[in-house]
Amino acid sequence: MASWECAIDGDDEQFERVEDLIVHQSTAHERIECKVCGTVLPDGYFAIRHAFDEHSRAEYVRAYDATAKEVRRRENAKENIEEEADIREVIDRLEGGSGAI
Repeated sequence: MASWECAIDGDDEQFERVEDLIVHQSTAHERIECKVCGTVLPDGYFAIRHAFDEHSRAEYVRAYDATAKEVRRRENAKENIEEEADIREVIDRLEGGSGAI
């Protein structure tokens, strides 16, 4: 079974289920502000999803001074998570426990 690592600000906590990782990132870490539009959201998966679903790659690169390698790493993380995760479960858990995402 795949092991999922948080990696936010050096957090090396590991999770067997990707859903547990996303809930952890959303509840154990501070929310961040999108440098493109100012939206405040949970760090980790939801921040990456927002950046690549709501903004162009060029906007992301400019706002975050990101390299092509950094963009690809985040795009790959988003893709890998979305292939494995039951996002509805994550949202239900977050809405049931700690309020809206």
